[in-house]
Amino acid sequence: MKISLPLPQDKKLTVIVRVEPGCLGPEGKGHIEEFCNFAQAEVEPIDSDFVHWEIVPRHDKSLPEMQYKTINKMLTHDKAAKYLKMFNKDLDEFEGHLHEKLAVLIEQHLDH
Repeated sequence: MKISLPLPQDKKLTVIVRVEPGCLGPEGKGHIEEFCNFAQAEVEPIDSDFVHWEIVPRHDKSLPEMQYKTINKMLTHDKAAKYLKMFNKDLDEFEGHLHEKLAVLIEQHLDH
């Protein structure tokens, strides 16, 4: 099946990433919104043909750190993996790269 890129916004995989305020240090709670806005702009271009990013603070610990959805429907980890496989992406590698990017962005943000 040939997929025409970029996908329309409603067909993209939405990746919701919840960032713990504590990752920004003891004063993180006061900086988390600003960091999420900064990180959102930095990750937006990554795989933007088929991924829509939502970098948000993780104020509610009962919510998972990462969630996937498409067409307003939450996806299981397995379904997200199948979705990414259509674009020759491995979910574990995809998540690993994202965590590495976030670590770099946290360092950059803390240095300012």
